[in-house]
Amino acid sequence: MEAYRYHIYVCNQSQPEGIPCCSDRGSPKVIDALRREIAAKGLANEVQITTCGSLGLCERGPNMVVYPQGIWYSGLTIDDIPEIVREHLKLGRPVERLVNHDESALRTEIELNRNKMLSMVKARDKAGVLPEDFLRKIRGFQQSRVLLTAVELDVFTSVGDGAPAYKVAQKLGTDPRATEMLLNELVALEMLQKENGIFHCAPMANRFLREGGPDDSRLSLMHSVHLWPRWSTLTECVRKGTSVTSEETKDRSEHWTKAFIAAMHRNAMLRADQVMAAVGTEGIRRMLDVGGGSGAYSIAFAHADTNLKAEILDLDTVVPLARQYVSEAGLENRIRIRAGDMRKDDFGTGYDLVFVSAICHMNSPEQNIELFKKSFMALEPRGRIIIQDFILDPAKTSPRTAALFALNMLVATRSGSSYSENEYTDWLEKVGFKEICRIMLPGPTSLMVGRRF
Repeated sequence: MEAYRYHIYVCNQSQPEGIPCCSDRGSPKVIDALRREIAAKGLANEVQITTCGSLGLCERGPNMVVYPQGIWYSGLTIDDIPEIVREHLKLGRPVERLVNHDESALRTEIELNRNKMLSMVKARDKAGVLPEDFLRKIRGFQQSRVLLTAVELDVFTSVGDGAPAYKVAQKLGTDPRATEMLLNELVALEMLQKENGIFHCAPMANRFLREGGPDDSRLSLMHSVHLWPRWSTLTECVRKGTSVTSEETKDRSEHWTKAFIAAMHRNAMLRADQVMAAVGTEGIRRMLDVGGGSGAYSIAFAHADTNLKAEILDLDTVVPLARQYVSEAGLENRIRIRAGDMRKDDFGTGYDLVFVSAICHMNSPEQNIELFKKSFMALEPRGRIIIQDFILDPAKTSPRTAALFALNMLVATRSGSSYSENEYTDWLEKVGFKEICRIMLPGPTSLMVGRRF
């Protein structure tokens, strides 16, 4: 069965440095160009693209096979893509100059490369050398630190439309030699481009990492910069059983709070539509957004139903930021913002929905039970609590992001963690909620829902 007129396999294999592979020869850019050109020519419903591991012609990549004919292309560049799409995929005429015609030679080359690979694997295994993918995980912090330093220094804004290393160093107030080393590695990471000693922002940096870019994300990424010192204490936290550097959110600096709320707002804006699709607004006239931060979810609920009114409860250090986001959404008349401490202050009454997003992981089990008690008392009969968070499966080893986030809470809080569906169910039942269920969402978080009767 052929579900599409053409099915294309493109190698995107990565290998250790010094070993030929399609990825190092430009396959990511070829794949991106192929997808864009197919979409531009209106062929998205006729052509399926699948990235794959090695096709065996490693020295001649990037490599691509087009089925059902089984046409093998090698040595592709982004400049070849418009011709392949126009001639082969649209008109049915393979681009002969790029086709591997000698089937026997093709098989011989593939088998030779396969045997080389197997010999290398056996040699590494015999020598007891650590697997390369494991080493990449071990050393992953190095590239992360390069990017975080670039964000922290605001390198990409200083590079601007192009500058030599010494000019960037002058703008940043940094050492010229060290700055050039950093910029060179950012070129290797494809965040910068370099030509004749002049550095330029690559498309990714221009879009996300440069001040004034279309999707400038530097402020929200500063939250990750702030996480770095805490994660460096993980060993000591495991020994002690708690964070050794924790501060209450209300005691953190204004700069930290702005970065944290910006990061949470970006995450929430991505997921708000998914949450709305899962729970809807039926029966909701008043909602309480506990620890609502920027108000992204309150904004989404208010946009979805013009009769709905929301109230955000958060710390007084967050309130001015929430007001700014709500004002930008034009919803000051339907979203009220109240300063308060969810652990100390009363929630009030008369709500049809209590929404608790990205809060429970900061709490101990006892604090979550108390939070749910307050939520229960705040709800009208048949009102719902909706919890969005990283929710673990019973063994607490998956989803992987949720398991990792538990350690993030270990280094950052006194008693927070990721919790399992069973734990949430037990806590909600204990305070009186019924019809408790988990709603799966795409991505790393999901919902727990309970109703008051």
